[in-house]
Amino acid sequence: MIARAPSRSLPTLAAPWASTAARWVLAAVFLTAGGLKVVDPSSSVAAVRAYQLLPAGLERPVGWGLPFVEIVLGLLLVVGAFTRVLAVVAAVLLAAFVVGVVSAAARGLTIDCGCFGSGGTVAAGQTRYTGEVLRDVGLLLLAGWLVWQPRSRLALEPLAPERADILRSEPALPPRSPRRPRLEDAR
Repeated sequence: MIARAPSRSLPTLAAPWASTAARWVLAAVFLTAGGLKVVDPSSSVAAVRAYQLLPAGLERPVGWGLPFVEIVLGLLLVVGAFTRVLAVVAAVLLAAFVVGVVSAAARGLTIDCGCFGSGGTVAAGQTRYTGEVLRDVGLLLLAGWLVWQPRSRLALEPLAPERADILRSEPALPPRSPRRPRLEDAR
């Protein structure tokens, strides 16, 4: 008797592909943002300083370190390693970015977010706070999806245990019934 794989609904089959797309979009954003900042670390430090949120002693290490964190995060998301953990890290970073931009707007600062390089003070009317917040909230939703549905295609992480039955090369056999001892076995 050949066991059949349980039938899967379309949403169940589509979720790993949606997670793959979410992973790759977040990876592209973090790789681009980190790559543009890493080539000009002084600009990254200036962008961090423009927010006026961190003590002077932390602006430089954050400005220099953030691009590398974004690049490593992006690379790990591309390959699909530790997806749920990375999605939580991405969500925390994105939430911090949203809070920073909203805080700058509320305090009347006129800055470029510095999300994709450059950053710092800009002329009045040159800010794009609404677009930056909407973009980061959208990315935050993608990170939230990955926290909820971390299993994806083309990833280093294996499929979820409930999907492992599809990968079996041999059919599942029915359980054996217990054998009753015969009289000869008792002697």
